[in-house]
Amino acid sequence: MGELEDAVMTRVWQWNRPVTVREVLEDLQQERSIAYTTVMTVMDNLHQKGWVRREAEGRAYRYTAVSTRAAYSAALMNEAWSTSDNPAAALVAFFGMMSAEQREALRDAVRVVQYGDESAPEAPAEPRAEAPAEPSPERPAEPPAEPSAERAAPPEAEDESAGPPRPPGR
Repeated sequence: MGELEDAVMTRVWQWNRPVTVREVLEDLQQERSIAYTTVMTVMDNLHQKGWVRREAEGRAYRYTAVSTRAAYSAALMNEAWSTSDNPAAALVAFFGMMSAEQREALRDAVRVVQYGDESAPEAPAEPRAEAPAEPSPERPAEPPAEPSAERAAPPEAEDESAGPPRPPGR
């Protein structure tokens, strides 16, 4: 998603209500000069990609987000990862860019997925490595386990708890 699409979606998520092109335009114009038709085109593109739904109201549309920002971010990460010619190396490089707090959040997320419970209080404690080991000739990176087909399948309903949406345009 481009910078302008992200700026539009940010407003749709923040306002958490149906919005018009005019409302988004007026808010964006506080930061930059932009034309009504540009915002209208971006919002139409977001609708075509499945990120927003729209309902007619008079001669205009009101747009509403289809999924959460977290689901959108997950879909973008999945799309980027799946286009790599070496997914394991891409993950190692990505993990190497993470802060300690981000790595801790990743470990928590893996536990949630493994145990299927967001609180996961009964989950056994796992050893905590300070940083992912860099691959070397003596110790090559191990590819991540393939996600199950059940987890990889996009939800058919708009239920956020069912998992991330299918990446847009795919």
